[in-house]
Amino acid sequence: MIRVALVDDHPALVAGLTTVLRHEPGIVPVGSAVDLAEAEHLVYTTHPDLVLLDYHLPRGDGLQFCHRLKTDAPAPKVLIFSAYADARLGFAARAAGADGLASKGAPAPELFEVIRRVARGERVLPPLTPELLREASSRLDPEDAPLLSLLVDGTVPRDISATLRLHPAEVETRVRRVLSRLRIELAATEAPGATAANR
Repeated sequence: MIRVALVDDHPALVAGLTTVLRHEPGIVPVGSAVDLAEAEHLVYTTHPDLVLLDYHLPRGDGLQFCHRLKTDAPAPKVLIFSAYADARLGFAARAAGADGLASKGAPAPELFEVIRRVARGERVLPPLTPELLREASSRLDPEDAPLLSLLVDGTVPRDISATLRLHPAEVETRVRRVLSRLRIELAATEAPGATAANR
């Protein structure tokens, strides 16, 4: 059984998703949240297997919240959910530690399949390309380029701290800065019409 928490600020979408998830064998919605304050309470009280997390959230940042969730132990799987599920968002989601990316425009069976794949431990994200890494690095301070490479490789904060010889608090500060820069870039370049991501 895959226990799923929904985090999205569109009530109609959440209601529809909750209904279809309840009727899908092996998937159970455990609750929903409309912003990050509610999301933190939901996740830490229900302990879901997977968080279906909207990228755009009021009064908060889905990428930063994803990173926080993935540094917890045990961490839930996190599936970023967006109408703009393109390669750039996939890159930012990878840097934030997300396990997958899915499009809000995808048919329900496709979403169910992505949920199951992520719950099994697969990373369902667009391919990581040198072009995406170069483009993202160009938006960062030069000192943060090695950190970005470690993040997209899935390196855990403890190992990042040891590799870069930085205090853990400094690592977290710089991770937040990197994710913020990636989000700014995406906000300026996103375009609708993408489909669900493939690995």
